[in-house]
Amino acid sequence: MSLLFENLQRVVSLDTCLLKSQINLLRKLFGVESYDVSVTCVNNREITSINTQYRGKPQPTDVLAFPFYEDLVPGKLPPTPIHGVLDLGDIYLGIPYINRQCRHNNQKIQEILPVMITHGICHLIGYDHETEEQFEQMFEKESLILKEFNKLTGCSCVPLLHVGH
Repeated sequence: MSLLFENLQRVVSLDTCLLKSQINLLRKLFGVESYDVSVTCVNNREITSINTQYRGKPQPTDVLAFPFYEDLVPGKLPPTPIHGVLDLGDIYLGIPYINRQCRHNNQKIQEILPVMITHGICHLIGYDHETEEQFEQMFEKESLILKEFNKLTGCSCVPLLHVGH
């Protein structure tokens, strides 16, 4: 199906064509290219508002994901779409927050965004990191996907660690 992509922030310059192609490659690697996915890049004010409203955390963050399907077994997509809808959900990227972290860690934002998207897609397909066991399961999935992504792109992306999640 389709990727619904919007860059609503104007704080950080992004190569949106590259980012969209990276997202589509990641969707293919996850096997979810037949599902709609929405990815929206927002500023700190907007990501803080969303984080406050839905997670009760009044601060900016890097990535928020809102799955369309509830209670999925991690990595197991629903066998038949509900009401004919093939929608995985929505991912929001806090671009200025991510950019600040990148500068702090001497990384390039365009090389970190695939990691954020991978993390977001994991959430959309039932993975979480509330417990150590869930974290390990999600970390393993992210590692497998990013290993394949790196092979195909020449990137050197690694999964997110516990920090901030």
